[in-house]
Amino acid sequence: MEMRRAVRGGGLAVGIDLGTTFSAVARVNALGKPELIPNRECEKLTPSVVYFAGETPVVGTMAKRSVQASPLDVVEFVKRSMGDPSWRFETEAGTQYRPEEISALILKRLKVDAERVLGDEVTDAVITVPAYFDDAPRRATIDAGTIAGLNVRRILNEPTAAALAYGLDGSVSGNVVVYDLGGGTFDVTVLTIAGGDFRVLATHGDRNLGGFDFDNELMRLLNARFMAAGGPDLLDDPAWEAALREKAELAKRTLSSSPSTQVTVAAGTFTTTLPVTRAEFEDLCSALVSRTRDSVEQVVEEAGLPWRQVDRILLAGGSTRMPMVRQMLEQLAGHPPDWSQNPDDLIAQGAAIQAHLLDQEANPAAGIRISNPRPKIRDVTSHGLGQLVRDGRTKELINSVIVPRNTALPAAGDDVTGTLRDFQETVRVRITQGDSTVPEEVRIIADRRFPIRRRPENSPLKVTLRYDVDQVIYTTVTDLTSETEIGTFEIHSADAMDLSQREELSAKMRAIDP
Repeated sequence: MEMRRAVRGGGLAVGIDLGTTFSAVARVNALGKPELIPNRECEKLTPSVVYFAGETPVVGTMAKRSVQASPLDVVEFVKRSMGDPSWRFETEAGTQYRPEEISALILKRLKVDAERVLGDEVTDAVITVPAYFDDAPRRATIDAGTIAGLNVRRILNEPTAAALAYGLDGSVSGNVVVYDLGGGTFDVTVLTIAGGDFRVLATHGDRNLGGFDFDNELMRLLNARFMAAGGPDLLDDPAWEAALREKAELAKRTLSSSPSTQVTVAAGTFTTTLPVTRAEFEDLCSALVSRTRDSVEQVVEEAGLPWRQVDRILLAGGSTRMPMVRQMLEQLAGHPPDWSQNPDDLIAQGAAIQAHLLDQEANPAAGIRISNPRPKIRDVTSHGLGQLVRDGRTKELINSVIVPRNTALPAAGDDVTGTLRDFQETVRVRITQGDSTVPEEVRIIADRRFPIRRRPENSPLKVTLRYDVDQVIYTTVTDLTSETEIGTFEIHSADAMDLSQREELSAKMRAIDP
């Protein structure tokens, strides 16, 4: 069985942070340092927003400015829907877009802007994803890159990318916690950094927790106060809601550096100014911060470390600027987190480093060397991998975890079971992602039947599961009686794009400059 391998393209390689609210592209410069590449507006961060002017897509700052005027023609926060087979955005003319296509428009914009600055074609990319993404959104991210005209060399976990950017110069070592709270997702990872070795010990997260949710809490507070002052319900009108979200986001940023702020809100003929304090905001968001705290405590415990052995906490993601986050982490660790670096830049910089390392690996004699010794990165699985089987004693259906969560990548494991009855002619293989033995608590990611030779009950069958470095999953089924392979497949979501769909959309994308 051949694993997925992205060979080197003919142009430049970059690192891309495909974010929920903002995206960035970076490349290692002539001095061996990673740096963000500015977009056509001379900004380092490009809003992950797509506006459809009729059928013409516009990406970035101009799209974000169109949210209030045309909220129904704008797509935001698509990263949260990656891998969702039911999600579609429909334009005014009725054209439907999948999450992969919207993300491809954002990636194409980053690619084109980078080419304008670098003066050469960008063909290759390392794209980051939340560590807690499972198979479906990882596949969708690879598809989005392919549609955008990029050869996706690697899918890199965001906390690992941040640690790589922090620790490249050798200034960071020991046991490190990376706390990554972005616009729409949250990850926490524990690593050991020693010399050029980055070894992930454990990872956890929540793909539906980020700055977006903190904004929502503030929006509800402001809306309630606006209505109490005599104004209409701002959440009943898409344009009013879009304006409220922008004001809440600005107020959140102000409260990170000031104890209070005033928010002027208008709807129709009614306008009022509403006060809000940092203390009120922190009280509203205490449950959200507690959710991240629970994940941090869990992942440090899973890494087998007492807090006294955690040498440093690194911050990534713009939402870590909120003082309540830093205060919570200092209470946990007994020392303040390290926020010496710009949390918005780290993930793209780490992806650029990984892209450069892959280039060095492909051609050791060419190009700029970024460090000596060259960093070695060992990540772990973010989800357990297993299969549904019948308990040999009770005959009840259970989930057998074959590759546990936090296993070093690439990873593989076997599970031997027996046929259920005499002379059965097929075997059903149901592959799962999750860490529970209870079938209802895991997700079935593949359900296949294979013909087998007629044998007595309990004739042994072996299922082998493999994760590659991108956490793409491969399965092999072996008849142990005859030592023959009866089935092998790479796992795809039932709704994932096939090759012809990707090629069709790639051809369509080549004609678009978003």
